[in-house]
Amino acid sequence: MADPKGFLQHGREVARTRPVDVRLKDWNEVYVPGSLLPIISKQASRCMDCGIPFCHNGCPLGNLIPEWNDYAYREDWAAASERLHATNNFPEFTGRLCPAPCESACVLGINQQPVTIKNVEVSIIDKAWETGDVAPRIPERLSGKTVAVVGSGPAGLAAAQQLTRAGHTVAVYERADRVGGLLRYGIPEFKMEKRHINRRIEQMRAEGTRFRTGVEIGRDLKATDLKKRYDAVVLAVGATTARDLPVPGRELNGIHQAMEYLPLSNKVQEGDYVAPPISAEGKHVVVIGGGDTGADCVGTAHRQGAASVTQLEIMPRPNDERHALNQPWPTFPMLYKVTSAHEEGGERVYSVSTTHFEGDEDGNVQWLHLAEVEFVEGKLTSKPGSERKIPAQLVTLAMGFTGTDRDNGLVEQFGLELDERGNIARDADFRTNVPGVFVAGDAGRGQSLIVWAIAEGRSAARGVDRHLTGASDLPAPIRPTDRALAV
Repeated sequence: MADPKGFLQHGREVARTRPVDVRLKDWNEVYVPGSLLPIISKQASRCMDCGIPFCHNGCPLGNLIPEWNDYAYREDWAAASERLHATNNFPEFTGRLCPAPCESACVLGINQQPVTIKNVEVSIIDKAWETGDVAPRIPERLSGKTVAVVGSGPAGLAAAQQLTRAGHTVAVYERADRVGGLLRYGIPEFKMEKRHINRRIEQMRAEGTRFRTGVEIGRDLKATDLKKRYDAVVLAVGATTARDLPVPGRELNGIHQAMEYLPLSNKVQEGDYVAPPISAEGKHVVVIGGGDTGADCVGTAHRQGAASVTQLEIMPRPNDERHALNQPWPTFPMLYKVTSAHEEGGERVYSVSTTHFEGDEDGNVQWLHLAEVEFVEGKLTSKPGSERKIPAQLVTLAMGFTGTDRDNGLVEQFGLELDERGNIARDADFRTNVPGVFVAGDAGRGQSLIVWAIAEGRSAARGVDRHLTGASDLPAPIRPTDRALAV
């Protein structure tokens, strides 16, 4: 145990953010650089090293949280990094982007604020990069087996790194022009600077993983041809089919899916554009969808100089605190969350539904009509007389995703079976119905968290390794049937 009295002596402290008026002028991460390290030892000391560490259960990766908390408390950064990497390939991603279900399961959280597990995690990995404790792990011998990984998001990267380290020759295919999937083009720079992806890719290249960008399986390369080239294939193509809003006026100019809007600002940061083709500058912006993707749209619109930003959510406003009956500890509660983007301004409106859009004579959206909704006999129903309209010159749809992309022919060319939810079906070893073809991440699970994607990638890698060699020493933190922990 780090410090038997730590949780009694120290309160919860989290990373400090830069002032709003300062950070809106750039696209750098919102946190004050170096603000965590001086407080991390104290924060790690709050970990009680519980007899039953429920934080393990809250984390799909099974992170050894009390162990690296103890090392962080003692400022033994090399040992902390080793324990962190024992279960997580990319803690700099999860430490910045994961909503931290581990903290919701923290035993201290029963009657106090939980341990700042996420902040400790990111401090350990940032220190590890700084001190050179993150190095390529080159396999001692090669198996002679080849694996294609389709998709370079967190699931694909995790699977590729595990399989490369097991001695297989791995090539990652990515349809975009750069590696990273939604980490690259779906997450704004102010949440995670892309230098964190770039240095992991260089580590993976040094280990032997090969990357093929600008190649879409199903269009540029037939799935059947890919299967002939490799001994095994891992599909980590995500769930990129966005949920649409089929209401009158949807065809008007200025209404875009979030993943049409967000990648363009990232491309500006990469130097591909001087200004984004879709910009919020000077416009009244409406974001439909109250989740993290919606918040990313809010923060992006602020930085582009929007005249106003309004975020709409059809569900009621969540509670500020955990409800003991409906969302008891240690489950992951749905609470009212104020992200850094929400701190920067804008209005959030709950329990409303869009009825239609109204445009000008040139076909550009100008107004969004909405109505308040309430649950009546278990169904969301519009309140009579609650209709109104708000200005909307740019609308982004951030309502989630419904499944993997079916337009490129990949599913049909492989002959893959889908489950009842429209995801690619797989068994306990992440195998599809096609021999030698495996699936990991959102493509098989449905839209989920980054921590689940990495866990699935690691688990699928074990299934592939066993398929290729007859046995495997690779860790498998989860099985596809582990839905009780899903958040």
